[in-house]
Amino acid sequence: MNKDSKIYVAGHRGMVGSAIMRELRKQGYTNIITRSHAELDLTRQEAVESFFAAEKPEYVFLAAAKVGGIVANQSAPADFIYDNMMLEMNVINAAWKNGCKKLEFLGSSCIYPRMAPQPMTEGCLLSGALEKTNEAYALAKISGLKYCEFLNRQYGTDFISVMPTNLYGPNDNYHPEHSHVMPALIRRFHEAKVSGAPSVTCWGDGSPLREFLYVDDLAELCVFLMNNYSGNETVNAGTGKEISIKDLTALVAKVVGYEGRIEWDTTRPNGTPRKLLDVSKAAALGWTYHTELEDGIRLAYQDYLNGKGSAL
Repeated sequence: MNKDSKIYVAGHRGMVGSAIMRELRKQGYTNIITRSHAELDLTRQEAVESFFAAEKPEYVFLAAAKVGGIVANQSAPADFIYDNMMLEMNVINAAWKNGCKKLEFLGSSCIYPRMAPQPMTEGCLLSGALEKTNEAYALAKISGLKYCEFLNRQYGTDFISVMPTNLYGPNDNYHPEHSHVMPALIRRFHEAKVSGAPSVTCWGDGSPLREFLYVDDLAELCVFLMNNYSGNETVNAGTGKEISIKDLTALVAKVVGYEGRIEWDTTRPNGTPRKLLDVSKAAALGWTYHTELEDGIRLAYQDYLNGKGSAL
C-alpha cells in the first residue's frame, strides 16, 4: 500500500476496525474511507455493490462482523450465521468485481476444531468437529476464508485472511450478557468493587485454557500482512501463550482492585477446553506481539473507566 492508497476499513467502529484505523493513521496512511452501519448496511447486497462501484477502494480490511460471547452465540445462532455470511460475501464479492488490489479478511480462532492438536496450526482447519457453542459464527468465518481462497484460485485475486485468538482492548463490548470473557470479567469485577459485593460468580470451573492478544498488536500485524503477505492459507494471530480462566479471573481482579471471593458456577458451559494458536508462521514473516497480558488488561480497564467501550 502507498500512503495515499484508497483504503476501506469495514467495521471501523468496532474493536478490531478502530484499532486498524489507529495503526493506519499512525503509519501515515491518509486516504481511508469508512461507512457507519447507518450509512451502509453490509448485509444488503445492492447497497454494498453501489458503494464499491462508486468508491473503488484499492485495499479493504474486512473487520466488520456480528460478534458476541457464549450466551449470544448459543441464543441466536441463526442470526450469527446469516448476518456474518451475508456481510462477508457481499464485501468480498464486491471487492473482486470492482478490481480491488487486495483484501484482508479478519476471522477468528474458533474456526478450528474443538479438539484440534495444540497449539493449533493453520493446517488443522476442517480436520474435526467445531465447538458447538459458537458453531454458527465459526461456519460463517470458515466460509469467508474459503471464498477468499477460491477467488484467488479461480480469478487470481490477492485476498488474504488472518485468524486472531481471543482479543481485548480499546472499544471492546462490555455488554453484561453478550460480551466475551475479558470485557465481561472487567465489568463484573469493577461493579463488584464499586458495590462492595463480597463475592463474584464466574462461569464454568475455571479450567479452560485461553490465549489473549491485545487488539492494537493485531492491528499492527494486519497492516504488516497487507504489505508483506500473499497466499491462500490463513495466518494465525496470537501470542503463543495461554492462561487458565481461573488464573485470568484472579489477574483481572488484581488489576481492577477487587478483593472479594471468586466463586464458580459449574452449571454454566466451559466452552472449548483449550485453544492455543501456533503463531510460528507470523513469526517467520517477521512479526511478534508486544503487549503482555497484565499490561494490556490495565490499558483495557482504563478504556472501560473512560467509558469508551460499547454497552456501558
